[in-house]
Amino acid sequence: MSTLTLPAHNATSCNAALNAVGDALYVIGGKWKMRIIIALKHGSKRFNELQRTVTGISARVLSNELKDLEINGFVKRVVDSDATPVVVTYELMPYADTLTEVINALHNWGVMHRNKLMQKLVQ
Repeated sequence: MSTLTLPAHNATSCNAALNAVGDALYVIGGKWKMRIIIALKHGSKRFNELQRTVTGISARVLSNELKDLEINGFVKRVVDSDATPVVVTYELMPYADTLTEVINALHNWGVMHRNKLMQKLVQ
């Protein structure tokens, strides 16, 4: 099993690591943001379609999360005013690709953890 690799052990490097992780969690943390990003990796979606895909999220929370993701450069709100009625879709920005390694790591860990819990139940 690999160990967490951080710079030298001192208060400054510890604080820097804590700040970096804190910044990341502030932007992509919480119950919904990564789920929304993953749902949009499969193509742009309208609001209601996105709400159906990300089960359990309320319209108000989805709206707020999409605004946060847009502010941070992960999601783009596209308005087609030529359509009647006006069609609004959400799509990922290229910056969301910077999360690919994070998403893959979380996916792999989640599968491993679920298997571990299932093995405990079987025993």
